[in-house]
Amino acid sequence: MVIDIDGTPKGTQPPPAPASEGRTRRDVTRGLRAGALAAALAPLLAAFRAPRPTPGKAPGRASFDRTHRGRRIQGTRAADGHWHVTVDGRPLHLMRRADGTWLSMVDHYCSYPTPLDAARAAVDALAPGERLRDAGEEPRHEHRGGLHGVRA
Repeated sequence: MVIDIDGTPKGTQPPPAPASEGRTRRDVTRGLRAGALAAALAPLLAAFRAPRPTPGKAPGRASFDRTHRGRRIQGTRAADGHWHVTVDGRPLHLMRRADGTWLSMVDHYCSYPTPLDAARAAVDALAPGERLRDAGEEPRHEHRGGLHGVRA
C-alpha cells in the first residue's frame, strides 16, 4: 500500500474538514457578492410586481352608483383625488384620514377603507325618513340657554 504525503492511502480522498473550521476567503467573498447582487436586483423585481391597491382607492374606479337600504349613493372622484358623494342627491362630506381610510360627518367615530363603505355607514346611521342637510340649510334643532360643554 502506497501512502501519500498527508498520511492517507494513495488514491483515496482525504476526510472532509470538520464543521468547526472557519470559512475561506473565497466563501466569504462569494456570499458578499450574492448579497450585493440581491440588493441591486430588489428594486428591479419590485418594479415588475403588480401594485397593491391602497385603501380608499379602487384601481380604475372613478365613480360608483349604488342603492343601499333604499337610498341612492353616488360618488365621483375628482382629478385631485377628492370624492364628491351624495345620498339621495344631497351632499355627504367625506374626509380622508392620514392612514388612508375615510370617515363621514354623519358617522365620524369610525373610519372605513373606501368612500363607498363610509357612505354606506352614513346611510346606516340615518334614522328612517331622515335626510342629509343641504349646505345652506339650517339645522332642525337649536340649543337655547342652559350650560353646555364640560363642567368642572
